[in-house]
Amino acid sequence: LRLRRRCSLRTCRRLRHSRTGGEAWDWTAISPPIVAIACVMALTEALRAVGAYVRTVQADLMHEYVCDKVHAKSSEVGVAYYELPEFYDHLHRAQSEAMYRPAMLLDSMGALIQNGITLIAMASVLLTYTVWLPFALLISTLPAFAVVLRHAVEQHLFRERSTPDERRARYYSWLLTTREPAAELRLFDRAGKFQSAYRDTRRELVRETHRLARRRTLAELAASAVGLAAVAGAFAWMLLRAARGQASLGDLAFFYQAFAYGQKMMRQLLQDVGQLYYNSLFLSNLTEFLELPSQDARVPGASNKPPPVAPSISVREVTFCYPGGERVALDRLSLEIEPGQCVALVGANGSGKSSLVKLLCRFYDPAGGEVRVGGYDLRDIPLHELRHWLTVLFQRPVRYQATVSENIAYGAWADHPSPQEIMDAAVAAGADEIIDSLPGKYEQFLGKWFANGAELSEGQWQRIALARAYLRDAPILILDEPTSAMDPWAEAEWVGRFRILARGRTSLLITHRFPIARHADVIFVMEKGRIVERGNHDDLIRQGGRYAESWLRQTRQDAESNPEAVR
Repeated sequence: LRLRRRCSLRTCRRLRHSRTGGEAWDWTAISPPIVAIACVMALTEALRAVGAYVRTVQADLMHEYVCDKVHAKSSEVGVAYYELPEFYDHLHRAQSEAMYRPAMLLDSMGALIQNGITLIAMASVLLTYTVWLPFALLISTLPAFAVVLRHAVEQHLFRERSTPDERRARYYSWLLTTREPAAELRLFDRAGKFQSAYRDTRRELVRETHRLARRRTLAELAASAVGLAAVAGAFAWMLLRAARGQASLGDLAFFYQAFAYGQKMMRQLLQDVGQLYYNSLFLSNLTEFLELPSQDARVPGASNKPPPVAPSISVREVTFCYPGGERVALDRLSLEIEPGQCVALVGANGSGKSSLVKLLCRFYDPAGGEVRVGGYDLRDIPLHELRHWLTVLFQRPVRYQATVSENIAYGAWADHPSPQEIMDAAVAAGADEIIDSLPGKYEQFLGKWFANGAELSEGQWQRIALARAYLRDAPILILDEPTSAMDPWAEAEWVGRFRILARGRTSLLITHRFPIARHADVIFVMEKGRIVERGNHDDLIRQGGRYAESWLRQTRQDAESNPEAVR
């Protein structure tokens, strides 16, 4: 800008001297400055465009970097963190601000540098009048700077304080806008209730935001009054100089413009500092999240353990309760599983069956006692090795919005299992007929999140999840309610397949279905986190305890509803 102004002044002088009266233009005199002005203008526009491009690229790269860090940390922390509301608060702040804070942080730094250079130029102009003017300029803007800093701190504290309410509002919005709750909300006519809850929650947040905005506005008005008083004082000093003949009216006008513009730049500079500080508080949120302890993939000093073949499992006096919970999920639980044995865990909901599976996967560590696999304490086995020893079907398996092949392949050790391995796993799970009925076969996209997706029934999704579990040829096979969505005919077929797949593995079945449990070598009956009965099916029937009572009751119900399947 300074270069363009200088070129313009020189051009005006040359134009004035190059033509007098009717004389012709002296193009040799005026062409160079005109060309220089054109070049400067073109360069200015080019730099503006390049600067915008660089800012966009920087913001995108920073956003991708931050998101990558957040995703990596989310997958590194232990599953126990997902039981804590505080973790979701940290995650919400890190995720929601990662979309725009990095770009704002870069913009604040750029504006700070730019306005700083301009302010130095204005201060040098004011110094030609007297030494104290730049200091008066600085002092006059300090109240505005204090307002910016205080507002930044208040906004940051409000952000932390309101995170649970923001997440609650987002939850209500999720209920109203996603597929899973849609049918039930309509059936029970509860959409209006959650709309009202969303509005009430957002209203409180907006009310607090407006309160902070009012406080800032009043404080800024007071700071502006101080700034105006400083301008008036400086201008009065300059008027006094003009009255004494020490300054002309032109000096007076120029001084007013220089001081007012300098004050504006100074306030803008301090606001940039405050904005930089406020945006840097995002880094504290991000750092707080990234510093959460990870569940170490390797245990210091632990040597690599050879993968066992059908290892034993020993649970000794294990006590466990979930983080943030008071109820004991496992109470001094002890059981022994021999190498290659097929064991069934049965019991009422909440008896601790799934909790034991989570300990075996080492999603959690017990509060007391120990769990051993193949003779090794789980805490002495590197996690990445331990989880290669296991293949698990969870009670609520993930429904990946992906192709059939991808849904199954996610269970493999390798990133890219062969098509034949995928098909073999599908056949083992009894999912091949389901897949063959789909238009795209193994390349059919599943789920309704994206275009051309096919939705499956509960039982069909379970077969796909079983295929995913079977794809991993692990020495320990754990299935949590593998037939919960199957009818009795499909259940009987599955039992035959399972007997073949369980050969040469240590298998653990968690089920409410006694016709499934009866095929296990040993059955453990759980109640309130403890083993209350153990033995094979015939032994437990002869004992006449809880298992025998439940077996008779369930068999009677099955006979009444599906007599042919029972026979």
